[in-house]
Amino acid sequence: MKRLIPVLLLTVVLAAGCGSKKQANTTTPSTPSPSPTTTSGSSSGAGFKVGLSTDIGGLNDRSFNHLAFVGLTRAGQQLGVQTRVVESKSPSDYIPNLSALAKQGYDLVIGVGFTEIQAIEAVAKQFPKTHFAIVDVSNADEGNLKNVEGLLFKEQEAGYLAGYAAGLAAKARAGTAVSSVGGQKQPPVDRYIAGYQAGAKAAFPGVKVINGYSQDFANQAKCKEVALNQIAGGSAVVFQVAGGCGLGALDAAKEKKVWGVGVDADQGYLGTYVLTSALKRVDTAVFDSIRDAKSGTFKGGQDAVYGIKDQGVGIGKFSPDAPKGIPAKVTAIRQQIISGKISNIPTTVK
Repeated sequence: MKRLIPVLLLTVVLAAGCGSKKQANTTTPSTPSPSPTTTSGSSSGAGFKVGLSTDIGGLNDRSFNHLAFVGLTRAGQQLGVQTRVVESKSPSDYIPNLSALAKQGYDLVIGVGFTEIQAIEAVAKQFPKTHFAIVDVSNADEGNLKNVEGLLFKEQEAGYLAGYAAGLAAKARAGTAVSSVGGQKQPPVDRYIAGYQAGAKAAFPGVKVINGYSQDFANQAKCKEVALNQIAGGSAVVFQVAGGCGLGALDAAKEKKVWGVGVDADQGYLGTYVLTSALKRVDTAVFDSIRDAKSGTFKGGQDAVYGIKDQGVGIGKFSPDAPKGIPAKVTAIRQQIISGKISNIPTTVK
């Protein structure tokens, strides 16, 4: 797979009182692992400001924080809005960071990830005239606040496709098990894993499914340790569902010469040992939320839900070393999900 060309991104630290260790305006991310930079939207949207607060995984997670940054940057370029990224170094940063953006007059403030659920609710109540959106959290979980939009995904559909591919790949190598490494037991993580396990069993009846949680979304060593134990237990394919931490799980797959499966973004650039990736278009959801807010049609008090039918989730490119026939078989399964032939994909891990 073609490698993306890295673009150097600079970090600008804001003045005191903004609550975060790192805060910056943003510019074009065309790399798998961006860092914050300075720029602003065009003059056509100079009056509309959007701030984004990452979770502790940061912009370099090569996963959903990165994708949120991509969507934000696209909005800055195409919609002309002014943008700012705030990176959180610990959960204690969430409320100060979100509050700072609201106090500074940002029209829309976006939180990235389930771990910001309580912080968004607290700050949204404090600033009822500010619009908020949060990735991976339902508006109902935010107390049905009228100024909060939930950005949700049918991760189970993408997980099912990845699991189906994993089952076929394990069978081709005469393997007996596939595995997953979650960051924490959260609904979006478990939707991925539940779908993955169901897909693997559909492709390879009798396959053993192994699952574990690192309890971390940033520390790669923790995910690598979980994955190494799974591989020692017979896993022929490791699916990472742990953001930046999950890169350690993929490293374990590379080290032990088994297949890895990426998450959220297409992580095939890491090497041909990455069979494929379960995709989640966080960038699309973030862009759509900004577009709606800027146009006066913000969906506060609601959820925007993205699935395979609207290309909100999907499957990434396959490794050139993937066993023959797998891409075509997974494409057929994708069509069956779209048509409704395959439905009721599990969303909880037993």
